[in-house]
Amino acid sequence: MEPVEPRTSWTFVTQHARILAMILRDPEIRVRDLATECRLTERATQAIVTDLETAGYLTRERHGRRNHYEVTPGTLFRHPAEGRHEIAQLLRLLVDLDRVAETDPRPAGDDGDRHERPPPG
Repeated sequence: MEPVEPRTSWTFVTQHARILAMILRDPEIRVRDLATECRLTERATQAIVTDLETAGYLTRERHGRRNHYEVTPGTLFRHPAEGRHEIAQLLRLLVDLDRVAETDPRPAGDDGDRHERPPPG
């Protein structure tokens, strides 16, 4: 049997969720920095921030030359399957994962010996 190639390059966390969590962590983060972290263009990142603002998930105010963002508390997931749940728990999880990653000395993607694959054969 031939190995099956992945259908697409998808992730469990959407760019919208990722950006919202990053804004929660740093309310004065620049679009340029969001784009770099998410591996998106600044234009795509700005469109996502606008989506989130338009949908009521965050507000934006100018503070001098910078934007200051505030994540709106009590907002719910958009999909009916999760629609009765607040997104706050997911955002806290993502922010906590970022904090753990900053203090973990292992390179990204290194899960240590816990998930080591057995040798082929």
